[in-house]
Amino acid sequence: MKSTPDAARTGTRPGPAVALGLVILCIEGYDLFILGAVGPSLLAHPDWYVSKSTLGLLGSLTALGMPLGSIAAGWAGDLYGRRLPMTVSLAWLSLSMLLSAVAGGVTLFAVTRFLTGMGIGALIPLVTAYVSEAATPARHSLHVGTATTGLALGGIVTGVVGRALLPEWDFRTLFLFGVIPLVLTPVVWKLVPAAVQDRPARDPLAAPPNPSAGAPVDSANRLGELLTPRYRRTTLLFWAATFSGLVIVYGASTWLPSLMVSSGYDLGSSLEFSIAFNVGAVVGTLGAALIADRGHLKAATMAGFLLAAVAMITLSTPQPRPLLLLASAVAGFGALGTQALVNIFVARSHPAGLRGTALGFSLGVGRVGAIVGPSYLAAVAVLVASPRAGFYAFVVPALLGAALIGRLGADRRPLATAG
Repeated sequence: MKSTPDAARTGTRPGPAVALGLVILCIEGYDLFILGAVGPSLLAHPDWYVSKSTLGLLGSLTALGMPLGSIAAGWAGDLYGRRLPMTVSLAWLSLSMLLSAVAGGVTLFAVTRFLTGMGIGALIPLVTAYVSEAATPARHSLHVGTATTGLALGGIVTGVVGRALLPEWDFRTLFLFGVIPLVLTPVVWKLVPAAVQDRPARDPLAAPPNPSAGAPVDSANRLGELLTPRYRRTTLLFWAATFSGLVIVYGASTWLPSLMVSSGYDLGSSLEFSIAFNVGAVVGTLGAALIADRGHLKAATMAGFLLAAVAMITLSTPQPRPLLLLASAVAGFGALGTQALVNIFVARSHPAGLRGTALGFSLGVGRVGAIVGPSYLAAVAVLVASPRAGFYAFVVPALLGAALIGRLGADRRPLATAG
C-alpha cells in the first residue's frame, strides 16, 4: 500500500503527524520528568519542609489526575475527533504548569501537579491514536514509536535544564518552560482532522462491518465493546501490563535522581544518569519499533520489560561509571520504551472508532500504576535503609509486565497486512 494514496484517503500525511506528535509529547515529557529533576531541590527547600514521603505524594498526585484525563480524552477523541480534545488538553497543560511556577506553598503546588497530571493523561492516547491513523501500515510501529520518543526527549531537556540551572535557581523557574504548549494550539487546530479517520486497511481483530457504523456511538457502548468476549481477555491483559509499565515509568521519573543521590552521587551526576535514561529510551524505542514492524511486537515488548529488571539490578551495584550510564540508558528503554510498545500494541489491536477509547482506558486503568509507583518507591525508601532497595523495587513490576505480555496472542500485525 503506497503512502500517498493512503494519505489522500485519510486526509493526514504521516510526516507532519509524526512531527507534531513528537513535539507535543516532548513538551509532555518535560512536564512529566520535571518533578524528578527538581526532587532534590524540593527536599532541600528551607521553607516547604518536603520529606521523601511528601515527594512521593506529589508524584502520586500528578499520576492521580492522569486516569481522568486519559479516559475522558479517549472517549472524546472517538466521539468528536482528535482535534478539539487535543487543543483543549494542550491549553490545560500549559496553564497548569504556569500555576506550578507561581505556587507559593506546597499545598497549592500539589494541586497544580494534579491538574498537570490530567493534561498529561489526556495527550498520550490522543497523540497515539492520531499518529496511528496517519501512519503507513508497513511502518506503523516506527511512526508511532518515533512520536512517542518525544516523552524521552522531553526528559532529556529536563535533565539538561536542571543540570544547568539547579540548585542555584529557584526550582519553580523550571515550570515556566511548560507554558510553551500554548503556541501549538493553532497548529493542532490546522493539522489534526476534526473527524476520526483511518486507513482503508481493516483490522481483523475489529468487529465486522456494521450498517449503522456511521451513527454516533455513546461512550458506554464503546466501553462495553472492549469488554465483549471478542476483546475482553486482551483488554484486561493490556490494562494489567500498562499498570506494570507505568509503575516503572512514573516511579523512575520521580525517584531516579534522588536514588542516585542516595547512592552517593551528587545532583549533577544524578541528572546525567537521568539524561542517559532518556537517551536510552529514544534509541531503544526506535530500534524496537523497527523489530516490531517485522512481526515481533510481542517479543520486543517482553524483552523491554526484562531489560528494565536487569538494568535496575545493575544500577544498584557498584560498577564503573560508563557501565552505570549504559545501565541507566537500558533502564530508560525498559521503562519509557516498553510502555510505548504497549501503547502501539493497543493501537494495532483496535479499529479507529474504538482506538481512542481502548488507549484511554488502557492508560486510565493502568495509571493506577502511575499513582502507586512514586508512593511505592517512597515507601520502600523509607522502610528499607539500604539505598539499593529502591532499585530492587522496580524488578517486580518489570517481571510481571513481561509475564502479562507473554499471555497475549501472537502479533497479528493487522495494520501492515490488511488491505
